[in-house]
Amino acid sequence: MTLSEEARSRLADLVALQPTKNAELQERWEMDNGSEVHQYLESELKEYYYRDEDSLIRATPAAAEELDIETDDDVVRVPELQARILAVLAGPDAEPQSVVSVLHNVQETGLDADPDAVRSGLRSLEDRGLVAVVQRTVPTFRLAVERETFTVEPLGEPAEAA
Repeated sequence: MTLSEEARSRLADLVALQPTKNAELQERWEMDNGSEVHQYLESELKEYYYRDEDSLIRATPAAAEELDIETDDDVVRVPELQARILAVLAGPDAEPQSVVSVLHNVQETGLDADPDAVRSGLRSLEDRGLVAVVQRTVPTFRLAVERETFTVEPLGEPAEAA
């Protein structure tokens, strides 16, 4: 199956962001809703993705082959906001932080963010196993692994819609 330039670009996003959700791809691909993402995946990338036991979207080994890339489990490719969250979030042995605390730390780095975006970013990083939730009166967060065990490569801004 020959992929269009757009499909290859979106497949690269899927590989980089995995495990991911419809909402994350919707934002990245500037689509109107999760159904549109699902339809695109089914019509254009069906042989290159699957959903794991938690319904998260993951790339098949054929996806990396198609893109002729080697995967590196130590490199974490995430959107800019998530990269900033990982940079400022309390370590695994530190006191966990609330969403608001993380938001303020992210804003101190010069990135304009809102609480919903930070909460969503924290949850996406939790899905990847990089962030742990410590349940208190409100959920608090800290890194699930030592910072030295991964390298962060921020992804560029979402591509302009064609």
